[in-house]
Amino acid sequence: MEYFNQTISALNDETRVLMLRFLDEHGALCVCDLQNSLDMIQSRLSRHLKILKEGGFLKVQRKGTWAYYEIRSPLDRFRTEAIEEIRHLDIKLPELNKGCKV
Repeated sequence: MEYFNQTISALNDETRVLMLRFLDEHGALCVCDLQNSLDMIQSRLSRHLKILKEGGFLKVQRKGTWAYYEIRSPLDRFRTEAIEEIRHLDIKLPELNKGCKV
């Protein structure tokens, strides 16, 4: 039940829904790419990413000093259907603004 509640909480924020749509559109992205593209301060972005990860939507991969977030695969039916519904929302996505200097 707790995991279900975390999932619902993750979806109960416009910013997090935007982030899911953005990651669904662009695939795995570094935190700095998300920060630059979504125009968010790092602490706020990290909080939202943590909630989405705890809600079962995201996975993180570390590559050196960089952390890359992407939508987990495979997702269960509930989360898959949530992502599918998000794809149909009228959301204006910002442009991808790569910010990492690799």
